[in-house]
Amino acid sequence: MRTAILGAGAMGSVIGSFLTEAGAEVVLVDISKPIVDAITSNGLLVVDREGNEKAVRIAATTDVSSLGVVDLLIVFVKCYHTEAAVSSALPVLGKNSIVLSLQNGWGNAGRISNIVGAERVLVGVSYHSATVLGPGRVRHAGQGPTFLGELNGKASERADRVASFLSAAGLKAEASSEVLKEIWSKLALNVVTLPTSVLARITADQLLKSAEMQDLMQKLLQEVTTVAAAQQISLDFDQRWAGITALLQRLAPNTKGSMFQDIENQRRTEIDVINGAIVEAGERFGISTPYNRAMFSLVKALESSFN
Repeated sequence: MRTAILGAGAMGSVIGSFLTEAGAEVVLVDISKPIVDAITSNGLLVVDREGNEKAVRIAATTDVSSLGVVDLLIVFVKCYHTEAAVSSALPVLGKNSIVLSLQNGWGNAGRISNIVGAERVLVGVSYHSATVLGPGRVRHAGQGPTFLGELNGKASERADRVASFLSAAGLKAEASSEVLKEIWSKLALNVVTLPTSVLARITADQLLKSAEMQDLMQKLLQEVTTVAAAQQISLDFDQRWAGITALLQRLAPNTKGSMFQDIENQRRTEIDVINGAIVEAGERFGISTPYNRAMFSLVKALESSFN
């Protein structure tokens, strides 16, 4: 399955490294010339949890239109680059090409569908975690399952085919008829942990140390489960809270989420498709979401201070 990955950041690079090492034909696409030049010159440098580093020889380019038609286009760019990145990739999409979004948050699939057609799009979520250490150098901090499926929740041969392709590379992917629930489960994790860590200036592994922080996180989670239920997406509050706390307890010391890294580097965050997605859903269904609105507003205020 000939594959292009839009976004040679942390997750795009890690997924690309797995596929390449399994013998797949893969190209990383990024608008950053320093990133592409570093990967071309030195290979993609991947550091594991123990600090061991390896160089993976993987193709990389800034010009997606030069690739020719691909079977699979995996989208990993930040939410605010989605439309531009996918539009630039239209020349590589053939009649049977599949576009898979494994991006953070909620709302990217709709933007992609508007550009390429919903019939091309698969959505998913991955529980691998990674951090950018520098141009062409990433840390693969943790492994987990990847779930993907059709927007309408129906089983399909192509979803099974993509899941098998990823699993063959060691990525433990599964085609799911409940992929929207899986995405919202991950969204709940991000809603609860990313802005709280940023605003309290504590790493994710420290979030459970305070009873007050736990109370705030639970209130954020309650709003998520309420707006999810309004969309016929069933998230059990107690189950989700238990999953979030178990994950936080397993984190290595000084673990920084993607939003924390963005703020540290004075970059725009993905708050719009995380807490912002909860606020937007609340407005559509007439559900009050004051805690998520506060997180959204405070992170936006931080972003505005960078200008």
